[in-house]
Amino acid sequence: LAKAVAKQCVVFNCSDGLDYKAMGKFFKGLAQAGAWACFDEFNRIELEVLSVVAQQIQCIQLAIAGKLKVFVFEGTNLTLDSTCTMFITMNPGYAGRSELPDNLKVLFRTVAMMVPDYGLIGEIVLYSVGFVQARALSTKIVATYKLCSEQLSSQKHYDYGMRAVKSVLTAAGNLKLQYPEEDESILLLRAIRDVNLPKFLAQDLPLFQGIISDLFPGVELPAPDYEVLNKALFTVMERMNLQNTPFFHSKIIQIYEMMLVRHGFMVVGATLGGKTSALLVLAGALAELHKDKLMEENKVGIHIINPKSISMFQLYGNFDPVSHEWADGVLPILYREQASSTLEDRQWLIFDGPVDAVWIENMNTVLDDNKKLCLMSGEIIQMSNKQSMIFETE
Repeated sequence: LAKAVAKQCVVFNCSDGLDYKAMGKFFKGLAQAGAWACFDEFNRIELEVLSVVAQQIQCIQLAIAGKLKVFVFEGTNLTLDSTCTMFITMNPGYAGRSELPDNLKVLFRTVAMMVPDYGLIGEIVLYSVGFVQARALSTKIVATYKLCSEQLSSQKHYDYGMRAVKSVLTAAGNLKLQYPEEDESILLLRAIRDVNLPKFLAQDLPLFQGIISDLFPGVELPAPDYEVLNKALFTVMERMNLQNTPFFHSKIIQIYEMMLVRHGFMVVGATLGGKTSALLVLAGALAELHKDKLMEENKVGIHIINPKSISMFQLYGNFDPVSHEWADGVLPILYREQASSTLEDRQWLIFDGPVDAVWIENMNTVLDDNKKLCLMSGEIIQMSNKQSMIFETE
């Protein structure tokens, strides 16, 4: 909507550490600039802060209603651009969320969201990346996920929602660019397989293969040409004294394919299962390819953080309780360094440790299509195309 009416729309991921001063700063900028703001996960903010925020929003709304040019906001005279507005998004029935106070509810009009039409979205995206048979192929994507949700086992990490569909569409778009003359059914089948195969457990693999062979009868997939990458992987494994077993090798290839279509992904497995080794071998192989100027690949810069070894304040940063000065945590420093890097190298930020709602919630906007890290200081850091957020966990 903001794009359609040529308005700047700032998406901000709210966290429970936000106070009324930080929100006040945000509102001052909005009121003067006439921008729009979308506060994501708004009900994560503390209840006491929400009550004050309601007063701040009401102050701006009354000034707009009164067609004022200048108004007083928290003791400061501000010029008002009446086209500014705020939107909030929230998941109401979610653990660790506040119920919105009544004085805040009345300031916003409720819009209930419904499940989108995956088929129509898929069709439009496929047309936009050059597919001719987009309508027929988009129905096959929807049918694949519908059958998977009905027939495959129920696992925490299985996801058949819009994000899964989006990953398949991204992968299909990349393949269409690489092989514009290839049969479109083959390209889509390969995209579906590449994106989904790595996450399925051994007992679900035959069922998944059965589903895609029913939906794409007679379509034979040519083996992907990874001869150059395989040679580099073998060289690095020999150097690291690791055995080149077929399973280990296939997992590294899957990580590489996943890295191409997702900017954030998770490597799940038991301790000593080879997760770190797989990532290090892949990083070494990409460096080898870069050295030999093959596959247009680049070296990898790696930073590893154990998120549970430090407090939330040390991880994300916090305000000094006395001076109210902001101090960056470990994550913003490394994230900013990678995002602003002028090198062509790939940048990996690896989180090696348990993933839980306490610390991962603040990364919502990093891992969705916004690709932005939102800090409590109000700073928003845009992710670069060379960055990957990798989570290593059991």
